[in-house]
Parts: sequence; C-alpha cells; structure tokens
Amino acid sequence: MASQRMIEIWVGAFVAAGLAALMVLALQIAGLTELRPPPGYQVTAYFDNVGGLREKAPVNMAGVRVGRVESIQLDSERHQARVVLKIDQRYNRIPRDTGAAIYTAGLLGEQYIGLEAGWEDEPLAAGGRIENTQSAVVLERIIGQFMTGMGD
Repeated sequence: MASQRMIEIWVGAFVAAGLAALMVLALQIAGLTELRPPPGYQVTAYFDNVGGLREKAPVNMAGVRVGRVESIQLDSERHQARVVLKIDQRYNRIPRDTGAAIYTAGLLGEQYIGLEAGWEDEPLAAGGRIENTQSAVVLERIIGQFMTGMGD
C-alpha cells in the first residue's frame, strides 16, 4: 500500500515538472521570460501605420536584437502612431540619423522594427527621436491598389 502511494506521488511530481517545463517553454517562445529586462534607454519613432506591430516586439539592427517595442499609442496632435523603443544600454552608439521600418518576419510572421544605421558620428541619445521612418506594408492596401489598377 505504501509502495503504491509512493508511485502516485512520483508520477504526480513528474507530471507537475512536465507542466512547469511546458509553461517555461511557452513563455520563452512568446518572448515574455525577461524577469528583469536589461538596462536601456528610450527613443521615439512616429509611423503612419504600424499594422500588426505589438508591444514587446523585437527591434533589430543588422539582424541582431538591440531592443524591444515598449509602447504604441496614437498621438492625437500628429495623428500618427507614437512608438517608444527601449534600446539595450550596450548599444549606445547607434547613429542619430538612423532610420526605422516595420517589417514582417516571414510571410505570416510577427512584425518587428528594423533599424538602418545612418552616417552621423553623434549617437542617438536617450529620449531622442528617429526621424526617418517607414510604415508597415498593409497587404489589403496593396491588393486594393492592384485591383483598382487592373480596372483601368
């Protein structure tokens, strides 16, 4: 009887450990495992259309993740999306005239922001603004333009 009880306890512990491992894996895939995000600085970029960009989306430069999207809000004065990026502190030499564009990872993948380095020697400072931006490509708009172009 005690042997049967011990087996049940071990099976229960094994199942609980498996569920915990699956939860950790799911959080890692979703990119939500950073308990303490690395120190960094914030910069702002304005876009006409952010498409399906989400908070915590990666910010890449030359294929390397250099930060994350901190927040996305509508600026009521400019009528544009105000995107706040948190750049990791170790990447503090990004040129001030760097451009930002919204890309899609793969055909149906998540959207992210890609930074294209500029040529100025002066770095992008905390609280700075990325002036040169390119909005997300909206597939419905392209299809609509194609269809209206075919009718002419």
